[in-house]
Amino acid sequence: MNYTAIKDIDSLETWVKQALKIKRNPLKNKKLGKNKTLVMLFFNSSLRTRLSTQKAAINLGMNVMVMNFGSEGWTLEYEDGAIMNQGASEHIKEAAEVVSQYADIIAIRAFSGLVDKEKDNAETVMAGFLKHATVPIVNMESCTGHPLQSLADAITMEEHKTKHKPKVVLTWAPHPRALPQAVPNSFVEMMQKQEEMDFVITHPEGYELNPEITKDSKIEYDQNKAFENADFIYAKNWSNYKQYGQITNSDPNWTVTAEKMALTNNAKFMHCLPVRRNVIVTDEVIDSENSIVIQQANNRTYAAQLVLQKILKNSSASLEKSKSKAKKDK
Repeated sequence: MNYTAIKDIDSLETWVKQALKIKRNPLKNKKLGKNKTLVMLFFNSSLRTRLSTQKAAINLGMNVMVMNFGSEGWTLEYEDGAIMNQGASEHIKEAAEVVSQYADIIAIRAFSGLVDKEKDNAETVMAGFLKHATVPIVNMESCTGHPLQSLADAITMEEHKTKHKPKVVLTWAPHPRALPQAVPNSFVEMMQKQEEMDFVITHPEGYELNPEITKDSKIEYDQNKAFENADFIYAKNWSNYKQYGQITNSDPNWTVTAEKMALTNNAKFMHCLPVRRNVIVTDEVIDSENSIVIQQANNRTYAAQLVLQKILKNSSASLEKSKSKAKKDK
């Protein structure tokens, strides 16, 4: 079992319930990970993802090894048949198989380069490990998705759910740097599994996400209209997908302000963090009692713990099945 995308969740409702059960007693399965090792490979920076995933593994009794691959590892070659007489020192074939010798689960964080759309969509790093590693893989954010974040978002919304059918709005907001589409992509995919919620995406014209991901999700180009009667506002910047990786709009009128939140149904404010204050969202909004960004960050632990727990149980069940078959063969 791997966890690399939202599609790996067979029943979001069930997973959320299971995560909340873990949250109530996070050390219940402390023995499950005994003598098991999680190897975390970071090709990019991390705060919440690194600490929450590491804590999740510790809660399960696992050993944890962390490597900042971008600064500590060899430069990898990913192309089959490559003549390695240039910059790369090691091929993904050996690297993935070697790490698999030390790990029971490998978790990987590798961002998009935002230069080559085709290359980013191919998920070179994640796909390379999935192909050549011999142990389960967990996505801690890749070029096109951040499924651990979106699982935590679903858990958080469940904790703050309304009695009526809630309206959830994903809003683009300005940012001085070009950011990937990973978080909004996974959030959209997660929301497409939420049958009991109304979902709207709002952004400037030209900032459409990959249509293969948004599918028939509702898009509203008028942010104020989108905010009307919303119960959850999820703010996030992403760079232009059509003019790939470019910043083609920096309009400060898309910043989430108290005035805009007043259009909502007393909505909860959400963001994956880190956030640029007074660019993405004003201090007044993020510091308000309706801001649940810290709860989101806290739930990252239980999202990761659920995923690791499922993988450990699945691996254990597979091992027992193999042992049973071996006995019968004798």
